[in-house]
Amino acid sequence: MTKKIEKIVLSYSGGLDTSIILKWLQDTYRCEVVTFTADLGQGEELEPVREKAESLGVKDIRVVDAREEFVRDFVFPMFRANTLYEGQYLLGSSIARPLIAKHLVNIAKEVGADAIAHGATGKGNDQVRFELATNALDPSIKIIAPWREWDIQSRTQLIEYAEKHQIAIPKDKRGEAPFSIDANLLHTSTEGKILEDPSEIAPAYVYQRTVDPLNAPNEPETVVIGFEKGDAVSVNGIARTPAALLTELNSLGGKHGIGRVDLVENRYVGMKSRGVYETPGGTILLAAHRGIESITLDRAAAHLKDELMPRYAALIYNGFWFSPEREMLQALIDQSQTYVSGEVTLRLYKGSANVVARTSVGSLYSMDLVTFEEGSGTYDHHDAEGFIKLNGLRLKSWAARNGKARPGLGGSEII
Repeated sequence: MTKKIEKIVLSYSGGLDTSIILKWLQDTYRCEVVTFTADLGQGEELEPVREKAESLGVKDIRVVDAREEFVRDFVFPMFRANTLYEGQYLLGSSIARPLIAKHLVNIAKEVGADAIAHGATGKGNDQVRFELATNALDPSIKIIAPWREWDIQSRTQLIEYAEKHQIAIPKDKRGEAPFSIDANLLHTSTEGKILEDPSEIAPAYVYQRTVDPLNAPNEPETVVIGFEKGDAVSVNGIARTPAALLTELNSLGGKHGIGRVDLVENRYVGMKSRGVYETPGGTILLAAHRGIESITLDRAAAHLKDELMPRYAALIYNGFWFSPEREMLQALIDQSQTYVSGEVTLRLYKGSANVVARTSVGSLYSMDLVTFEEGSGTYDHHDAEGFIKLNGLRLKSWAARNGKARPGLGGSEII
């Protein structure tokens, strides 16, 4: 016989989906529901979330400021790898899910809950991320995914349920039910409604954190970002905590229209999805990090990192943050950052963040080696001849076999 569930910890945003889920859990499981809301820098006042949970009869309401933890322990480790999913997506939603799952599991242990619950739909990636993270952290806890259990099949039915049970429905600026939006200190993502048709241009009102690059300032702005062992630590010479630093870069990037991406991605569950992402500070940070690595990483080490990055990105996107393979890759990535310290200067202008200067005491860049003027003699131009001959040897063999050598010109000779 299945054990009766006595207490559930719900990942609660206060939005339409999770407010309905809260009511549904109470009615379906007839047990106490504890709510957990993480302040990840979503840019909203969270007191209304507490008030809404109270209005729905919740006695144990947890609202946790996790902004510093989010950037320090999740965002920064990911950025050490210059992580992009499918060449574009900076993984703003993906990297937040393991943190939320970690807190859900910890609270469940603290309050003696039998289960945790989330509001991810049965079509999306987040259900996978929440549940794989939970499996790795506490394989004994039950996971409740209402979207896979109830008979609600659409946003329209969700709204009907809310009206029936007198649950307040949030509205957008036009008085309509909002897009599906996820926001944290790293990004905002917007999906649904008109965006479901990839042939439609996203309307201007979709964008929340960035001005249209066409309307951005006509004068560029210069920013200097300091790094220590791969992590950003200062902006324009002023030390910042991880969350404060990303907040400042978001402000700078948003003002200059930086970090907008309209993409169709391949979800782990097998379908394509169109979304609009805004990652202003993260876009600046990625450019800056690659800038400081360009002078501090050995060529082979840098190329190895670039080869491994797509695998690392897929692990995060697919929900395997708490996995042995991600931790193994992280150890390699972190080792590569030992000398990735210094300062990078970027020019921000109408949607772009371009590196214009970089400096480091651990730089591998040698002006003596690259100068077109007379150097100290460290590099002998004649050495290149033997280098080229050895590298060309296999190409000569390949060309001769394929009949590309011209008769009478010594083309049959390999060397």
